[in-house]
Amino acid sequence: MDRIVEYYFNAEVIAGAFPQVLAGFRTTVIVSLLIIVCGTLFGLSLALLRCASLRPVNFIITAYVDVLRTLPQLVVIVFIYFGLPYLGPALSPFATTVLALGMVLSAFSTEIFWSAIMALPRGQWDAASALGFSRLRTLVTIILPQAIRLAIPLLTNRAISISKGTALGTAVSLPETLGQAQSVMALVANPSPLTLATIDIPELRGR
Repeated sequence: MDRIVEYYFNAEVIAGAFPQVLAGFRTTVIVSLLIIVCGTLFGLSLALLRCASLRPVNFIITAYVDVLRTLPQLVVIVFIYFGLPYLGPALSPFATTVLALGMVLSAFSTEIFWSAIMALPRGQWDAASALGFSRLRTLVTIILPQAIRLAIPLLTNRAISISKGTALGTAVSLPETLGQAQSVMALVANPSPLTLATIDIPELRGR
């Protein structure tokens, strides 16, 4: 029992690791919030763009959604971080993680919002048209509020699931919670910092 406490609940090691793990936790929170905001807004924009019924645009959006929903999140992160510099811009680990996971979330968000829009009765469009509403006004004032309400449960689950991928940012040296804990663990040769990290992570994930 004493060895378990020494290796996993060492108060001295945890106290020393706390500032670095806390800094990683702040990074994790900021990255997760940016992923959720950017991914959701971009996904909503793509879903609204699909309502324009432009075949070439719909084809591009569908391909974007299908590819990003299929690829593992780590593959997207690694491709952007190591592959994008060959085309010109080189992104920081922070920007890479936000962009990669934001794109993945946007793909799922697009499908969720589009499905919610399509789930509403066609009669609402017809009734609004009979009252003289334009298609855009119908979409913004009648269809979209209802679609968002339908999409919230699925979108919330997906956003939480994808935001957990911030831990994958360690592959490109993002100093998030788990990465910082692992760095301290390697220096002190004691896994107690991981115990501290597990206290922070479930609170962020919303369990």
